[in-house]
Amino acid sequence: MDVRSQVSMVFHLDKCIGCHTCSIACKNIWTDRQGTEYMWWNNVETKPGTGYPTIWEDQERYKGGWEKGNGKLHLKSTSKARVVANIFHNPHMPSMDDYYEPWTYDYQTLFNAPEGNDQPVARPVSRVTGEYMEIEAGPNFDDDLGGSPIYAMNDPNLEGLNSEQREQLFAVERLVFFYFPRICNHCLNPSCVASCPSGALYKRGEDGIVLIDQKRCRAWRSCVAACPYKKTFYNWHTGKSEKCILCYPRLETGQAPACFHSCVGRIRYLGVLLYDAELIDEVASRPDDELVEAQRQMILDPFDVKVIAAARKNGIPDDVITHAQMSPVYQFVKVWKIALPPHIEYRTLPMLFYVPPMSPVMASRENDTISHLSTDLFHDIDESRVPMQFLANLFGAGHEGKLRYALYKQRAVRLYRRAITVGDIDVETAARALREANCSPEEADEIYRLTSLCTFEERFVIPPMHREEAIQMLEDPHGHRQSVGFGFTAGPRRGL
Repeated sequence: MDVRSQVSMVFHLDKCIGCHTCSIACKNIWTDRQGTEYMWWNNVETKPGTGYPTIWEDQERYKGGWEKGNGKLHLKSTSKARVVANIFHNPHMPSMDDYYEPWTYDYQTLFNAPEGNDQPVARPVSRVTGEYMEIEAGPNFDDDLGGSPIYAMNDPNLEGLNSEQREQLFAVERLVFFYFPRICNHCLNPSCVASCPSGALYKRGEDGIVLIDQKRCRAWRSCVAACPYKKTFYNWHTGKSEKCILCYPRLETGQAPACFHSCVGRIRYLGVLLYDAELIDEVASRPDDELVEAQRQMILDPFDVKVIAAARKNGIPDDVITHAQMSPVYQFVKVWKIALPPHIEYRTLPMLFYVPPMSPVMASRENDTISHLSTDLFHDIDESRVPMQFLANLFGAGHEGKLRYALYKQRAVRLYRRAITVGDIDVETAARALREANCSPEEADEIYRLTSLCTFEERFVIPPMHREEAIQMLEDPHGHRQSVGFGFTAGPRRGL
């Protein structure tokens, strides 16, 4: 047993209001420099939709993640034989058009235009070329367009839905969407790290955060193609790749990452998990329908005496183990089993998990009468507007079992709380729903509290980073007392 610790996250999609405050907070702190204009380390997409970059989930096009062949895992996008050729042309690399060409406006026209009969207009100017441009796309052009023929109908997660389900999904009475915020998943088996010929990408041993060494990066851009979630970006100004760093300087001082701290809907949870690193290759090689449960089995019980002993033997401090025992992520993923990884079929083993959203009941309108498919206050899961297969493609590698379990447990908690607080649902109905969802009243109360009444400290259980132990193996600790994780402060330059 090779016990390691990993800072992990949960996003509760039923609580996301699509305000994009998280995106702006990240943008203002990390990607306001030249060459990063088009980067959104945190973005919020509308599902069904094509996302950012366009149709990033289509791995037939982008070849991200891992695939099984000859009994072993192989990167889809590159290999030792292809890495040099891919420098000159990588057919699976997203282009600027797949993201969008960033722009600003010619504000001087507004300020300095001579007096005239027409209102002066600030024309859009490219942030890349400096020339006037026509805006064709942006980082969130699909926002709220749940039934659009351009965005929603081209969502790769519609694969597996029959023609009748597709028609129903885009019928007027069934139009629906939900928000899908995304950051780097800081995976256990990151394909971006494995693809880098320079060894610039690495996973920090003390907390599992995936970073890029700007001094070692040589602009191979293999990481951009290899990441199936497209969360590594190429800075055209510095010639270096960049990505979400989970605000590790904030974590090292006990603060939540900026996107977590600013979240208006309070959908984000952060904690540390203990996992068995010896199982990574075995778990990533499992069949698609076994991947979700296999990843859960990797996550270890922080209360188990054997796990604690193995963790201490591996150098994990006692206070990190204590924080693992208080982790909200552990509760959502391992105990309650209502948080699921996104597209685990990519086999990177993401450590960002999502609580799948509940959706409204089907309704139809005849003349002036609106009728609902279900007369119950909380409808059956199969009567919701979003087909189970769609959500299963997103969170269950195409298999509905784990998704149904998570949704039925959420429904049971709602029924139970409604019976207690309002009383318009009888206690027996609520109790039956809990039994069918394999949920006790005590567990329902715990889920309710952590999703509805939790405090800031309960949502973000930030473990001590013990950065001093990592630094003293490489550098003089006295020289890094005030660095807060930053090894160098000068900006990256080409050719370093």
